[in-house]
Amino acid sequence: MESKELTKAEEQVMQFLWKINKGFLKDIVDQFPEPKPAYTTVSTVIRVLVKKGFIGYNTYGKINEYYPLVSKNDYFKNHVKSIITNYFHGSTPEFASFFANDQLNLSELEEIKKMIENKIKRIKSNK
Repeated sequence: MESKELTKAEEQVMQFLWKINKGFLKDIVDQFPEPKPAYTTVSTVIRVLVKKGFIGYNTYGKINEYYPLVSKNDYFKNHVKSIITNYFHGSTPEFASFFANDQLNLSELEEIKKMIENKIKRIKSNK
């Protein structure tokens, strides 16, 4: 996947499309809270996302059914890598330390510690 950044509007459309898995323009617009944006506005964002390679579509007559070409997980991983590169000098430990020092309470830290210990066990058992 290319590491293209999405605008807020593009990311919002992708969030809705990931949620519904596939849908027509109306289905995507229906996901928006009130006041809903104009169909033309959402259609323009979708066209940009198609051009960027984030959305694919099947055509039925004159209407398109859209679906994500990039998974939410892949986009998120790429986005986090970009944040680590741009804000933490490419250091994953520095990124983790930021959250451990300023953002997490004890139970959250314990939960993360368990996840890390389980991941280490899985990696060691695969050797």
